[in-house]
Amino acid sequence: MVEYRIDRRSGVATYLQIVQQTRQALRLGLLEPGDKLPTAREVVEATAINPNTVLKAYRELEREGLVEARRGLGTFVRKSLGSAPADSPLRGELAEWTARARAAGLEKDDVAALFGAVLEEQFAPVETHTTSTQGDPV
Repeated sequence: MVEYRIDRRSGVATYLQIVQQTRQALRLGLLEPGDKLPTAREVVEATAINPNTVLKAYRELEREGLVEARRGLGTFVRKSLGSAPADSPLRGELAEWTARARAAGLEKDDVAALFGAVLEEQFAPVETHTTSTQGDPV
């Protein structure tokens, strides 16, 4: 089961933090189709947030087709995202890289910015050029 961690200083709306953390758990395979999300009451007790905030997050996840509410039973995962299991060898490599970045004096936001920039470069659309019959670019 997922345990939500709310960062009140992040500037991100609380319900969005729940949505993002649920998506991340789905991507990492920590939540799978059929799994039950914590009840709103359980989330409220663990995080001291308003129950309506939890319900708003769950409605957003339901709108996205990721979960479904079953009256009287709870909220259940409908589909997963991605294929990066939490125990992937890449996670270990990334943890080592992150430890080196931290040892080099980078702050969390610095690491996130650096990783985000590299991620954008690596996943940028590849430009294709068409050529004329004479080999000159069109």
